[in-house]
Amino acid sequence: MYAIVDIETTGHTNKITEISIFIHNGEQLIDEYTTLVNPECSIPPFITNLTGINNAMVANAPKFFEIAKKVNEITENCIFVAHNVNFDYNIIHKEFKDLGFSWKRKKLCTVRLSRKLIPGLKSYSLGALCTTQNIVIKDRHRAKGDAEATTILFEKLLKLDNNQQVFQSFLNPKSRQATLPPLLSKKIIDGLSSNTGVYYFKNLKNEIIYVGKANNIKKRVISHFYDKAKKEVNMCLETSNITFTETGNELIALLLESSEIKRIYPKFNRAQRRSQESIGLFSYEDRNGIKHLAFNKLKLISNPLLKFYNTTQCREFLEKLCDEFELCPKYCHLQSNVTSCFHHQIKKCRGVCSEKESVALYNLRVSEAINSIQFQNQNFVIQESGRTENEMAFILILKGIYKGFGYTSKKDFSTSVKNYIDKLEPHNDNNDAHRILTSYLKNETSILNLNTENYEETESFDLFSA
Repeated sequence: MYAIVDIETTGHTNKITEISIFIHNGEQLIDEYTTLVNPECSIPPFITNLTGINNAMVANAPKFFEIAKKVNEITENCIFVAHNVNFDYNIIHKEFKDLGFSWKRKKLCTVRLSRKLIPGLKSYSLGALCTTQNIVIKDRHRAKGDAEATTILFEKLLKLDNNQQVFQSFLNPKSRQATLPPLLSKKIIDGLSSNTGVYYFKNLKNEIIYVGKANNIKKRVISHFYDKAKKEVNMCLETSNITFTETGNELIALLLESSEIKRIYPKFNRAQRRSQESIGLFSYEDRNGIKHLAFNKLKLISNPLLKFYNTTQCREFLEKLCDEFELCPKYCHLQSNVTSCFHHQIKKCRGVCSEKESVALYNLRVSEAINSIQFQNQNFVIQESGRTENEMAFILILKGIYKGFGYTSKKDFSTSVKNYIDKLEPHNDNNDAHRILTSYLKNETSILNLNTENYEETESFDLFSA
């Protein structure tokens, strides 16, 4: 038995506005259930323009909890069938989960079935398939119209699969066919590496839409397919290819992922997409000998301690630094036009602003704070595992600035910086790279100090200003 399903939703919130279920026994239709659903939220105008369903139409329609019993009963002991099955299934599954009910069905996707049984088409959207297969869609973008068209397509697919080998292979839980994105070949998943590295999700235009890193690339990629978050579902629906780069270790995977996100600006990556830092943190000493931590536009600072995307991010960092080292917000330029800072009143500042702490003791803590955010050595390489047994990876730091990474033979490790330049893959130093490296160095000691004698850094490697 098959339950061929289509739903319409509110779009952004993915609440159901209409559901249609056609029950098919493999030979003919035996039942059908269609109803509008009150989503208990407003339907956006662009969704109304697409489906024709407006707020007035669903105002008196049953809410999902009122039809949940019917949906459960009519689909019981049925295989759940839909075009882009994970979309419809995940939304209905979430509706049941919100009601505290565990609802599970086997799944079949008519997109994946069509790609297997009707190969070579430019598009496998429902509209395109119906055009090529001479299927008339009545009432497009309404649940009943699309479900009816999917049912006719399903019947054609059944006939094309004479001995049902394709259907059975897709239903085999070991095949993962039901969980894979509709546009993605199983061969691509089988070909993924189980090693550490960076992976790239690509759409039909071969555009990179997501970049991620993983200690086990294949395992992490597959986990995306089981994620029910809306962003993940939409990303997987667009994914038609996945490529990867092995890095040999997690540190380079983190650095490469961050760099690639800034270079490519993938559609589904939110964090780390900004590439232009605008604020710099610096230190200076005033006429009273008190060390200040301050910030300004990056272009106005010759040697910043750290770089930030905006003032808010810089202030948040400074606030944490103040709390950790009991620094005075007045001399960190977080509070202005005050004689004594507010933190002194709540005993978070020791009182340098009220002359209750010596300048020498305060300056010592400022120095400790600065040291905590700087690399303790200015010229060194971090040694890490390579991609093969005889290979070693290195991350190069010169004058306290991250320059990039590369790979070399284990026997070629040296203290001379020249030995690493030719094998270096340059990458820009930025706040995210600094954060990744600082966090790593707090827990690891696999570094090799470099001898920079007779080496003069050229402009091409002056990535700090990039």
